[in-house]
Amino acid sequence: MPKWLVYSILTLLLWGAWGVLGKVLAKPLTPAETQAFSTLGLVPLIAVVAFRKKPETGPRVARGVAIGFVSGLLAGFGNIAFYHALKISGAATVTPLTALYPIVTILLAVVFLREKLSAVQVAGIVVALVSIYLFNPLDSNGDMRSPAAAYGLVPIALWGLSAFCQKTSTNDVSSELSTIAFWISFIPIAAAILLTQHVQWKQPAMTWTWVLLLGFTFGLGNLTLLAAYGSGGKASVVTPLASLYSMVTIPLAIVLLGEHIGIRDGVGIALALAAVVALSQEKKPVLA
Repeated sequence: MPKWLVYSILTLLLWGAWGVLGKVLAKPLTPAETQAFSTLGLVPLIAVVAFRKKPETGPRVARGVAIGFVSGLLAGFGNIAFYHALKISGAATVTPLTALYPIVTILLAVVFLREKLSAVQVAGIVVALVSIYLFNPLDSNGDMRSPAAAYGLVPIALWGLSAFCQKTSTNDVSSELSTIAFWISFIPIAAAILLTQHVQWKQPAMTWTWVLLLGFTFGLGNLTLLAAYGSGGKASVVTPLASLYSMVTIPLAIVLLGEHIGIRDGVGIALALAAVVALSQEKKPVLA
């Protein structure tokens, strides 16, 4: 089994747990508080990786670090929208919708990285668009009926662009250095939230435990994702494969959180999962 595949599976498992934790924290914390407080969970990861990482040199190091930092900013703002969606709806519904972000990454990789798009991936994009419609029913005026679905579209765009930037960053620097830059970008986001919004610091010990674990699972999952990119994994394959984390989140949300899924959402979830699987396939290219 290639290393990039192992790292992709680890990302899937870690982010599956992260999705459930996000829903657990939706009640006691605001989306902004969740994002700001969870940054504390990244501190031990930053310390360990930074301590082990030797300084890199080269003409493209600065560019790689800068792109990694930007990718973190995009992901951080996408996370806030994701937590908003979780506050409105269930994790079993929100995660498969937001997991469609590889559509953006794949299209960018095809245009800018000259990666090939297979016929199966093309079909996956079509199926993904159908599933997005099911998650986003429109009323007679053409407006979205589901606020959660509207919030869910934001992570699709921001996470998709972030993943593309992450892959680009690992072309210039190691996955470890790119990860550090990604994590550090969460600090100014947290600082801006704490300085501009009223936050409730007095939280139960269990809430702090969950929010620290939230940041840790997200950060560690990002490290394994970048390791997959850095070990030879294509952005058009690794990104959708890792986004199958909803396959972990959905059963956990149903069993542990007692969530229920309607028929329309169930069809949308099934199509979303099928689309992500299709997007991860690498066959004979038909489009450049």
